[in-house]
Amino acid sequence: MIRFGLRLAVASGREAAARLAVIAAAVAVGVGMLLAVVAAVHATGAQNARYAWLNTGAGSTADENGPLWWLLRYDRYDGRGIVQVDVAAVGAGAPVPRGLPRLPGPGEYYASPALAALLASEPADQLADRYAGRQVGTIGDEALPSPGSLVVVVGHAPDELAGRPEAVRVRSIMATDPADCADCFAGNGPDAVMMLLAIVAAAILFPLLMLTAGATRLSAARREQRFAAMRLVGATPRQISAISAVESTTSAVLGTILGFGLYLAVRPALSEISFTFERFHPADVVLEPLDVVVVALGVPLLAALAARVALRRVHISPLGVVRRVTPRPPRAWRLIPLLLGVAELAYFIGRRPATSDGQILAYISGMLLMMVGLVMAGPWLTMVGSRLLALRSGRPATLIAARRLADDPRAGFRAVSGLMLALFVTSVATGVITTIVAERGPGAGGPAQATVLAQSFWDEPVPVDRFPRAGLSADLRAIPGVRGVVVVHENPDFGPNGADLPGLVPCADLADRPTLGRCEPGARVASVFDGLVDFRDARAGRAAGTWPAAELSPDDVARLPVLSVVVETNGSVTALEQARTRLATEFPLVRPANTAREWESDFTSTLVQWQRLADVVIVASLAIAGCSLAVSVAGGIGERKRPFSLLRLAGVQMAVLRRVVVLESAVPLLVVAALATGGGFLAAHLFLTSQFEYSLVAPEPAYYVIVAAGLLASLAIIASTLPLLRRVTGPETARNG
Repeated sequence: MIRFGLRLAVASGREAAARLAVIAAAVAVGVGMLLAVVAAVHATGAQNARYAWLNTGAGSTADENGPLWWLLRYDRYDGRGIVQVDVAAVGAGAPVPRGLPRLPGPGEYYASPALAALLASEPADQLADRYAGRQVGTIGDEALPSPGSLVVVVGHAPDELAGRPEAVRVRSIMATDPADCADCFAGNGPDAVMMLLAIVAAAILFPLLMLTAGATRLSAARREQRFAAMRLVGATPRQISAISAVESTTSAVLGTILGFGLYLAVRPALSEISFTFERFHPADVVLEPLDVVVVALGVPLLAALAARVALRRVHISPLGVVRRVTPRPPRAWRLIPLLLGVAELAYFIGRRPATSDGQILAYISGMLLMMVGLVMAGPWLTMVGSRLLALRSGRPATLIAARRLADDPRAGFRAVSGLMLALFVTSVATGVITTIVAERGPGAGGPAQATVLAQSFWDEPVPVDRFPRAGLSADLRAIPGVRGVVVVHENPDFGPNGADLPGLVPCADLADRPTLGRCEPGARVASVFDGLVDFRDARAGRAAGTWPAAELSPDDVARLPVLSVVVETNGSVTALEQARTRLATEFPLVRPANTAREWESDFTSTLVQWQRLADVVIVASLAIAGCSLAVSVAGGIGERKRPFSLLRLAGVQMAVLRRVVVLESAVPLLVVAALATGGGFLAAHLFLTSQFEYSLVAPEPAYYVIVAAGLLASLAIIASTLPLLRRVTGPETARNG
């Protein structure tokens, strides 16, 4: 049976060879993508492990008698984050972080290769002057989450760090993976990363599975008839199962081999894709031996099982193949899960759950209900659409296509179901991301969010007798692009039962600084945010508003500790970075200065990266959907070549048959794309209204261009199958049928 099955698979004519090639190609693409996602999961874990040492000070590593002082801070340069670790050895036996040959001493520092290159290429007064002393080496790759990570380890004397509020003494360097550490703060959260990869896998692999399934159905009717004939001449169900399994397994094995080759071809590019928003080290993008074994054996096995299920009618009865009846039409009850999902999301508007777990349960369950509902409602909606098309049709091609879709809407919907889920997920993501970025990202809160730099002393306000007001202000004002400097003092009445704003500023200092706000008429002192432009209220744009008056006099304010130094600039990189460097040299061991936009930038940058990933998913899923439709069209033409041939003999023109084929494929594609996109935006609007009280903001035109381009590409792929119609519908087909 095995030899006979192999002969049928590879040596029974051009049709069999073409079917083998198509199925193998579909399996190869699916296997290649699956291996890429698995390798990305492993790379994510390896990258997370490289973050472990930065969590030193958390958990059991902290020890008040430890031999090493440790202070972790986050700095910036031109929008890029810099991780700075300040260390000081108390005595012998101080632990050495991974990637370093030794601890840096006072006046020494180690920099990552990317930061070392940046230090060498940029002016010293914009970056290098922040690190006193000299660079004594570079940090090894084993301590860097990404080849482009900006990390610096700076050495100090013990007494320099001993008085810092955020510095801790440690006995050992953290080695626990952040995914297994409840107290860790650096690294990729395992749930978020795995959810990200799950979305990518679901949005790309599901359409690929549909493509593979569609390819295995090529010439299904002809194969069923052939196997039924074998049953009639004495073949047993077990022999038929063996033959069909050999046919399917042959193509699956070939496709799996090609899939591994495809993965090896794209593996170098995987390290450049920012799944976690940082590039992977190439050595981390690997497959485990178990992965190879599971995929190499599992895919052919699943193909064999799929073949058995596909030919279940032959197992019931060889005559069952010719007893074909029109399947029962889907019913309207299929809309119930979709409506329940919409109702659940709408219910929580104004009733947002108080806890994070409650919110996750409420929103995720609603989204899942809508996804399940779309899949279940798809055949019914396809049937309704086809019937409406038939009622309004005025041409034979439209009527034939509409009636065929109405007879079997499940088959028409099946090829585009993967596309529908991918478009729904990406439409939700696009709607949510676009709205949040519009509310909190670049452009939100006015230009002051990006041009006003604030050096805060929130943890330890500076006494006025130790604050170099005159010299520092003069140096900052001398920087090209700096428009003004304002010193904010601590508000002694700030607290739960006192003033709402933590800082105080004499109104005279704001008189010529309209960008930073204005005082009430007649006021001498204003209550303000510590940074004047507050990252926690960026959406409100308070910098352009009126600050409430305070009861203290300017002389009283001048005697209060300094809470922050605010530098207004023209927004240029030179002005911002020179001012930041000057503040860093004056206050070397405090939290670095930031703009309000930079406080939000990590969040909004992550959203933008998700948007880019969503765009990739849209393009990939649309292309895969087009291939699925192409396979479906080719299979449908092959199955109906005799009826089409008879129509041609009856005088139907080839152009009419082409329109029938195009309409049968294009109508479900376009209907599903519109339904999934609209449903995704509706879900996004309900979520945003409930969770943030935001209204959905329309995506940028680029989103619609991407979707339209993908749909056009899918239609072009469908059109590429039309030449097959003329070749298989000649008179000999009707004569030999």
